[in-house]
Amino acid sequence: MSEQSFLAGKHRHHGNIAERMVHGLQQVMEHALDAEAISATPGLLQQLDPRIKLLSLLAVLAATLLASQLTTLLLLFVLAVVLALASQISLSRLYRQAWLSVLLFSGMLALPAIFMVPGERLLTLPLLHWHITRQGLSSAAFLLGRAEVSASFALLLMLTTPWMHVLKAMRSLGVPVLLVALLGMTHRYVFVLLQTASQMFEARRSRLLAPPSGRMARQLVASTSGVLLGKALQLSSEVHMAMVSRGYRGEVYLLHNFHTRKRDWCALLLALALPLVIVWNHA
Repeated sequence: MSEQSFLAGKHRHHGNIAERMVHGLQQVMEHALDAEAISATPGLLQQLDPRIKLLSLLAVLAATLLASQLTTLLLLFVLAVVLALASQISLSRLYRQAWLSVLLFSGMLALPAIFMVPGERLLTLPLLHWHITRQGLSSAAFLLGRAEVSASFALLLMLTTPWMHVLKAMRSLGVPVLLVALLGMTHRYVFVLLQTASQMFEARRSRLLAPPSGRMARQLVASTSGVLLGKALQLSSEVHMAMVSRGYRGEVYLLHNFHTRKRDWCALLLALALPLVIVWNHA
């Protein structure tokens, strides 16, 4: 089967573990292709300088950490929703890729705070005799709110900016070249391994006359993972030697040059004003 058939994602398999693995790899590739397509649309955030967007993200994250009222976090969350709509990003995508996963993960961390933080009792659970306090609910709400707002703005940056532009912006702002090189190579190798693994699973499955049993499917996944690890080590060595022989020293070079315009400076000033306003209101 051709490479394009994997990226198209037309085949859906929900059977044994091997088929679910192939389906999961295809979904990851689909998300990556969708993100590249979104970054090329003429939305509000897509038209801003990547360096400005990166600095603005840091300012918004600072404002999120400094917020001491749930109303402030709610306003920041509404701002993220408005920017997403203005950048032609659907709320369903934010829900799938950020809000739901952050809610589940942060909710597990925030749940004990409802009972462990001392304060005014609001409710007592029957049988367990655990007390839910107002301060505990507030602590859990702050944790969830900060996590959701931070994840929303970070996802907006990644969906509206090509990854190589993000790396170049980081390098332009003084991020060490070693860190930029590690991020760039990690990102590239992740998708190379995803594509290779998808092809290997599909090639093995196309040679089977019948769906494999549970035990055989697990053996298939284990053997394919071992072969994939060997290929990854060999590929990393070959790619490193090829890049060094061509003069690669970790710097990110693009044909596209960044240009800062008036709207970029206006966006940066607005972003920098957020933490200042929050500090001034709570002073």
